[in-house]
Amino acid sequence: MLRPLLAALLISAPAWAQEFATEAGSAFVVDHNTGQVLLSKNAQVPLPPASMSKLMTLNMVFEALEDGRLTLDTELPVSEEAAAYGGSTMFLDTRDRVRVEDLIRGVVVLSGNDATAVLAEAISPDGTEDGFAQMMTDRARELGMMNSVFRNSNGWPAPGHVMSMEDLAILAERLVTEFPQYYPYFAEREYDFDGRSPSNRFNRNPLLRLDIGADGLKTGHTQEAGYGLVGSAVQGDRRVTFVISGLETEAARAAESERIVNWAFRQFAESRLLDDTSDPVFDAEVFMGESPTVALVPADGVTLLLPVTGREAVQGEIVYDGPLEAPIAAGDQLATMTLTHPGVADHEVALVAATDVGRAGPLRRVQIAGGRVMGEVLGSALERFE
Repeated sequence: MLRPLLAALLISAPAWAQEFATEAGSAFVVDHNTGQVLLSKNAQVPLPPASMSKLMTLNMVFEALEDGRLTLDTELPVSEEAAAYGGSTMFLDTRDRVRVEDLIRGVVVLSGNDATAVLAEAISPDGTEDGFAQMMTDRARELGMMNSVFRNSNGWPAPGHVMSMEDLAILAERLVTEFPQYYPYFAEREYDFDGRSPSNRFNRNPLLRLDIGADGLKTGHTQEAGYGLVGSAVQGDRRVTFVISGLETEAARAAESERIVNWAFRQFAESRLLDDTSDPVFDAEVFMGESPTVALVPADGVTLLLPVTGREAVQGEIVYDGPLEAPIAAGDQLATMTLTHPGVADHEVALVAATDVGRAGPLRRVQIAGGRVMGEVLGSALERFE
């Protein structure tokens, strides 16, 4: 049976910071170190992502670089289809052969629709952008991005081309974590490709010009999607990643992005709640064991991001399927503890056995069985007496 325990941990923790009132139509903010969600507004709703979907193309390119399908010096041809793209471009034409590294910078800094299509055609299983879009969709599912469907490589308006803000945050966190060798491209403020687009050489990310630790990732804008941004910033030992969409103007996007970064860093601080060497948090009942209980401890240390104002206790609810049956080995996961705090997303902690508990010997098993039978008899008698 399930054995829940609701216990106030002996941890003094600040109360929930005032919920951030964002002007964005949808938003998602996550703390990189702890994985805690600080803000979620319409974050699972599939929406047109505009150029923010170029991040998925870049993920596919980085994967191809890692497994050797491409190199940074690989030169790629420009098809008529890629060169025909309008909007923001590198001004490529069909006579060009362009290095992969130049194309990456063209995507990140210049938001080149043509550059994205060139890369897509090079990786596509059938050499077409349509084939690449299906490849992107399939890979998104493998990465846990369940609300993303791609119709092209660059976010050009197309029916059914959608991503959720949570999916974009998953993608951004992956780019930061899995591709540190390529991530610095996202912080480049300017890139002048062959002198072709002097008016389009600046990175559109407004946070890069501010001294707030911003180092990525991608803006987006179409009439349908509004203005959006996938951003990430580092201050001290903390990194915050966020996604916003649906702003009405470029200025509103810049202001809202800065507000979110400042709020996320100023209103929260890391608190070390438990170590894996901590005293046991609970003694779980053991059946047919040398010991009647086993001490449970966290499998890993627990650090939570908590608001900096107020003083309230973090609560822990421990659930296990007990009584646990011996034998038990130290380190076996036996229970989970859900940490809760007003306004902060719940955090689940694995609890493991602190020690071995061997199976009881024959005499001890007889005693345990006899005690259980006697308890049931007495319980039945008391019910009849009542």
